[in-house]
Amino acid sequence: MNGIIVSNTGPIIALSLIDHLAILKSIFQETIISQSVHEEILQGGHLNIGLAQYKKATSLYYRLQIQSIRSITSVLDKGEASVIELAKQCHADFVLIDEKKGRKIARDVYNMNVIASARILVEAKNRGLIKNVSQALAEIKAKGYWIHDSIVNLAKEKAGER
Repeated sequence: MNGIIVSNTGPIIALSLIDHLAILKSIFQETIISQSVHEEILQGGHLNIGLAQYKKATSLYYRLQIQSIRSITSVLDKGEASVIELAKQCHADFVLIDEKKGRKIARDVYNMNVIASARILVEAKNRGLIKNVSQALAEIKAKGYWIHDSIVNLAKEKAGER
């Protein structure tokens, strides 16, 4: 993996929870978030999850999407819709989305290279940036971020930890 990636809110929060947001800088040439995603992260939810680490991040760039996202906000939330639109506009190599519906639409409708947080962790292990994918995923889940067990098991398998 290399190149430009546009990320949704969830993966930024997940990586922030385990203080591994900088992994994105090591794997990708540029990590971009939309204005909508930036605002969602700053809102922080009821626990301000990942907010402190996000505010310290120096390797993320946020941009306004130029075109309207109305056409897909009827099926996706504003963050996911803005990720897809921004990725199209800046010709991103990848989109980083954890939600199943968003991944499916980005991949099947817009023919985008879609990855999720678990795959970022597997790539980080392959590059020697982290030691253990299972431990990282367990910590993310323990801190309140939901990842389906099938995704956890697949990531463990790909990381050679099963």
